[in-house]
Amino acid sequence: MSRQPRTQNVTTDAGEARITWVPATTAPGPRLVLAVSHGAGGGIDARDLKALAAALPAHGVTVALVEQPWRVAGKKVAPAPKTLDTGWRGLWPALAEPGLPVVAGGRSAGARVACRTATELGAAAVLALSFPLHPPGKPEKSRADELLGTGVPTLVVQGGNDPFGRPEEFPPGGYELAQVPYGDHGFAVPKKSGLTEAQAMEVLTGAVTGWLTSLG
Repeated sequence: MSRQPRTQNVTTDAGEARITWVPATTAPGPRLVLAVSHGAGGGIDARDLKALAAALPAHGVTVALVEQPWRVAGKKVAPAPKTLDTGWRGLWPALAEPGLPVVAGGRSAGARVACRTATELGAAAVLALSFPLHPPGKPEKSRADELLGTGVPTLVVQGGNDPFGRPEEFPPGGYELAQVPYGDHGFAVPKKSGLTEAQAMEVLTGAVTGWLTSLG
């Protein structure tokens, strides 16, 4: 695979999706693929996805930034979870085509998709960024079952002030949890926290890099 970023369109049963490949820069080449998709309200230009795509290739990780069909089609609102899962399933053969272990990931709604489909698709692990444990202000509507049911090694990276679920709200389970202090659902940090956005992203990328290394 070339070491220059490239895009690939993939036809799925939910429409045409797109992968932006950011290849590993290490010799002799990548050791795994991290496939990450966006949330229901944004795209692959989210600060956490951009930070991972900038940091991980130097650690032997090819990053695949996945745009769901609804985003590629220019729609403003994400479809139902079932349709998101359909799009992700349709992308999977392209993500696995390099012949490397694939870590399934995403932020928010994308994290839920990765969790729901990990075992079925043969993901090596799951990275859940800003996992929406519950709708804001409605902790009784928990989505913990999706997170607890991945069946593979799982890392959650959560902002300390995420209204969709603060780190202390997460139930015990067979996953790891890293915290970006003061971060909101998009990992933005307030100026009064004393953290810069760059420092917050260093916390995030450091946690993900260490975890991916521990996977072997």
